[in-house]
Amino acid sequence: MTKEELHELIAESSGNESSICQITALRNGRTAYQDCWHGYRPEDAVNVNSVTKGVMALLAGIAIDKGCIRSVDQKVMDFFPDYPVKRGEKTIYDVTVRHLLTMTAPYKYKSEPWTKVCTSQDWTLAALDHLGGKKGITGEFKYATLGIQILAGIIENSSGEKCIDFANRNLFLPLGIPEHTIHGDSSKEDQFDFLMNKNPRKNEWYNDPQGTVTAGWGLCLSARDLAVIGELVLNDGMYNGTQIISENYLHDMTAEHVKLGERFGFMSYGYLWYRPFEGREVYAAIGDGGNIIYVNKEKNVSVGVTGTFKPRIFDRADFIEKNILPLIDQ
Repeated sequence: MTKEELHELIAESSGNESSICQITALRNGRTAYQDCWHGYRPEDAVNVNSVTKGVMALLAGIAIDKGCIRSVDQKVMDFFPDYPVKRGEKTIYDVTVRHLLTMTAPYKYKSEPWTKVCTSQDWTLAALDHLGGKKGITGEFKYATLGIQILAGIIENSSGEKCIDFANRNLFLPLGIPEHTIHGDSSKEDQFDFLMNKNPRKNEWYNDPQGTVTAGWGLCLSARDLAVIGELVLNDGMYNGTQIISENYLHDMTAEHVKLGERFGFMSYGYLWYRPFEGREVYAAIGDGGNIIYVNKEKNVSVGVTGTFKPRIFDRADFIEKNILPLIDQ
């Protein structure tokens, strides 16, 4: 397939590929492939949905490197000493940062309480209200977009600065990614528009009324930004001669900690990053819309793909291997 044929395939698609806005592939630090659709330009930002979680995993690693967080095994409640734990709740004291990062933290709900959390004045505290439960720590994988909000609170309380500032200073700006601002509004109507609007966005990150970023979604990046973050992972935390995040943490982040079931394509899970293919050095941060940071250590390639909202697209890594990698190898 030629680049022109791939462009047409995506432009004319009515399936999963129809949501794609941008693709950028980097190899050895150079642009190996780049294209855009639906009126997007390479520098435009897109709400990358749950790829945001993968970025949060990196920020947690940087916080550990800096000594803000002692380790992934530090207890969550260490960071919220003034939080009023409900009477009879004991499990919450056993939850660690590792449980949040591996999605094995226990929660007191069957389905995520979006309305209750996202209409509250402090989304971190509202998420904490649902952490724990009578079953204790079971190690069961429970995908929790709202639960990751607690991680933003941990980074803020441990570092003494807002998560957006921590991200700009320690990750985005060192990687040459534009400085980000918080979105501002967080009304119900605005949340719906932020999710469903198909137009390019600013370099922003959604936030709660406290100005704390949404840790599970809402970060806006371009495909090139995603590919650059992928390069950081590819190069063991080194970028332009600077060690931005420790190699040891990245190896732990991308290790297989949980084996997922059919709902998640039988992939493995690290710290908010996936391993799409068993036994291979390929890692990915994945979000709705087919947003993805794809990192292939075997071929020294990182790929960023952005897309507008389309739920549960888990075939993007396969799409990249089938369509993008052959173009790069030509």
